[in-house]
Amino acid sequence: MSHRPRIAFPLVVLALLAGASVAAAAIEEPVYTEDDYQEFDNADCLGCHEDEELEADTERGEGLELYVDEAILRHSVHKEQNCTGCHRGAQDFEDSPHNEGEPLALNCAGSECHTDVVSEYDKSIHGKWHAKGDEEAATCKDCHGNHAILPSSDRKSRTNKFNLHKTCAECHESEVVLDSRPIDYDAAVSDFVDSIHGKALLVDGLIVAPTCNDCHGVHNILSKEDPDSRVSREMVPKTCGECHVLVEGVFNASVHGMTLNSHDVSAPVCTTCHPSHVSELPSGLEFRLHADRMCGDCHAEQLAGYRDTFHGKAIALGRQDVAACYDCHGHHDIAETHDPVSYISDERRVETCKKCHPAANANFARYMVHANHSDREAYPQLYYVFWGMTWLLIGTFAFFALHTLLWLYRSMALYMSDSREWRDVKNQVREDTEEFTRFTPLDRFLHGLVIVSFLLLVMTGMPLKFYYTDWAKVLLGVMGGQAVAAVLHRVGALVTIFYFTVHVSAVLYALFQGRRRFLNSETGRIDLKKIGAALTGPDSPMPGIQDFKDVIAHNKWFFGMGPKPQFDRWTYWEKFDYMAVFWGVAMIGASGLIMWFPEFFTLLLPGWSINVAHIIHSDEALLAAGFIFTFHFFNVHFRPDKFPMDPVMFSGRMSKSELMHERGKLYERWVADGTLDQHRAGHEWDAWKKIALPAGFIAFLIGVGLMILIYVAMASRLTGE
Repeated sequence: MSHRPRIAFPLVVLALLAGASVAAAAIEEPVYTEDDYQEFDNADCLGCHEDEELEADTERGEGLELYVDEAILRHSVHKEQNCTGCHRGAQDFEDSPHNEGEPLALNCAGSECHTDVVSEYDKSIHGKWHAKGDEEAATCKDCHGNHAILPSSDRKSRTNKFNLHKTCAECHESEVVLDSRPIDYDAAVSDFVDSIHGKALLVDGLIVAPTCNDCHGVHNILSKEDPDSRVSREMVPKTCGECHVLVEGVFNASVHGMTLNSHDVSAPVCTTCHPSHVSELPSGLEFRLHADRMCGDCHAEQLAGYRDTFHGKAIALGRQDVAACYDCHGHHDIAETHDPVSYISDERRVETCKKCHPAANANFARYMVHANHSDREAYPQLYYVFWGMTWLLIGTFAFFALHTLLWLYRSMALYMSDSREWRDVKNQVREDTEEFTRFTPLDRFLHGLVIVSFLLLVMTGMPLKFYYTDWAKVLLGVMGGQAVAAVLHRVGALVTIFYFTVHVSAVLYALFQGRRRFLNSETGRIDLKKIGAALTGPDSPMPGIQDFKDVIAHNKWFFGMGPKPQFDRWTYWEKFDYMAVFWGVAMIGASGLIMWFPEFFTLLLPGWSINVAHIIHSDEALLAAGFIFTFHFFNVHFRPDKFPMDPVMFSGRMSKSELMHERGKLYERWVADGTLDQHRAGHEWDAWKKIALPAGFIAFLIGVGLMILIYVAMASRLTGE
């Protein structure tokens, strides 16, 4: 028997094993070459993928979009492209599932397709995140679609100008993407839709209006921190300038543009004033009202000074017809102050002011718009006036606060020691029907005008002073806005001038009528001593020596060191109130007129006189409001023996018991003079007290409410809340 078969058999086995190894190695490598891919016909693929139920067959690819509509594919930009021209990486297209169930690799960068585009994409922020393995990073199909890819010019295309914002929103409004990516603007798309650009494009249909890719780029989108990005700080003007050509040129020549072009990235750019995605019409109300805040982001010190002016406060309260920053400084053509082309340079400032104030003059134009009254070196006039008014306010409030607290403490101590006596006195005063006239009808009429005008002035003026509070905006909203409040404020000023003029005229007329009592009986000439005695006498509201004695006596009573003093017709605190009206009308009135007619007064006065007038008017008004609503209200209404309200100024009368209890000197003087019966009150009060008392009480409550609001506003300002 031959041994050849024995030798041949092992060789055959080795050959078979070697062949198997070669075959196995061959299977690990792709079977198809480029030519092989082109041999496949789309019909071969659609034989399976046109089956709508293929999508539900989880055995052949769970979660993959496997169904392909031939009609959609036929109308796409790839209608001439074979399926295998895009889908690569399968080891055998004849077996299912391909690629062991994994998605086939896309070949958008094929040798004859989108090589350059893919190269740009790889360098973009999307491509970089995708290269890091971020499965949520946008790829070609996320923007262009799968099989229904249409040219961007097609209105149905995902990348068409009218649809692109929706495509971008699929990621940029996705919670998954926003929560896991460094995207700091989660409302970019929705804000764009509501912006002037979005409305121009999507509502008006203006194809020239920009959409996402016009600003950010197409395939080369980069992070805004990247210097090469179209939306980086230095590139923004150039990007915006592609549409706003003339504006770009003006901006580049401005102080902001020149600063930016020197590579100082702290300079403002287009999006500093026109925030991206929320661009609004620059002539619109909202843009105007927010302009000062945008400028203040860089110019905080100037904004603080602007906020101290009428313009700054009024615009913060929603008034649009006052000067905003760009009305004086310009828009895109802002220049340095010393530059002759600047709108606020010495050469052009009057011209700029005349845009709103036609009668403006050189002095008027020197009004200090951004003045800081705390800077003694730069603004000495304002510094000393401000601190003078501040110490006047502090001193007045400190003195009368102590006076009020002592009075309240003494009253409450006496009430606690013998409350029955207090109740008996109050009941006796209220039940006593024998009444005497203290104030004439003219006095009551003028005081009514004081109440109306003062409340009107406070209600319309204090919201401007405390513009930063919510109640100021609400109160002005009820009145119809700050412009309406300004008109009402002037009405209150005219009423004040009227009642003040009437009162002074009445006093002078009374002096003229009784002029004979000032004559010397021997010489027949005017006796100055008699005039002095009349001015400081018990019937005069002017302070005299007796008032200083009453102050001492009253303070002794506060500390239990003496009896409660008896007063005549006027108490020392009433005389203070009376004289304070003269001071207040003079200070508030004069300063108010300067601010009302600044062009006229600056014909003689320097421009900084307007700044001084504003400080005096504002602080004196605060002093008057705080004093009246706090200390005057306590003296008249809040003290225990008068609470809740003393109606004497509305009725003009006091009962005999009240007269003897509080103003014993007056009662005794009337008795001694034999004029007591001349002062007895009639019964006219009964006819209209049902109207006067409720009206007076309402005015009182309004004053109390305003007092609370003012103190809350001052507390919030002091605490910085």
